[in-house]
Amino acid sequence: MKALDNLSGYRIKLASASPRRRELLGMLGIDFSVSRGLGIDESYPDDIEAEDVACYISQKKAEAHRLSMSADELIITADTVVINNGEVLGKPSDEENAKEMLRALSGHIHKVVTGVTLVTASRQVSFSVVTEVEFAELADEEINEYVELFHPLDKAGAYGIQEWIGCIGVKGINGSYYNVMGLPLHRLYRELKRF
Repeated sequence: MKALDNLSGYRIKLASASPRRRELLGMLGIDFSVSRGLGIDESYPDDIEAEDVACYISQKKAEAHRLSMSADELIITADTVVINNGEVLGKPSDEENAKEMLRALSGHIHKVVTGVTLVTASRQVSFSVVTEVEFAELADEEINEYVELFHPLDKAGAYGIQEWIGCIGVKGINGSYYNVMGLPLHRLYRELKRF
């Protein structure tokens, strides 16, 4: 895409196992390849602000890739967390944990934060985007059916906004829809243009 000609000297890689992130990055019309995540430890310090967690983890992912990257690579890493009443919700550990998370989100407004890091051999840029999501009250049978049919164990906060639960449960959002899916495309495009 001509708008991103400034990146023509780079081989762009998305370091993510997420099929949603691959689909989203593809919407920007740039050529990229995918390298699976390196399975880094996604823990973070207890004293870090909740809204800084996603960016912190995306930077850890970038650092892990930086060790083996070539001079012409630009690697994109990302991490998404859900914050409910100040508590960071990552990916659920099992189906029961997923149901607990959805019960906690039901009838409330929560934040979805995606942290993104762009890294080359000589430069690193990180940013995060926050979107507020309002959930309607969800009945237990709706929660149970969603978890049993969609198995959202790979999703922060135990839901995908683009899935059935988003259709019936999300009353409104304030901010980027794509951010809730896992990649804030508007901001990412602006950062890539500037890179």
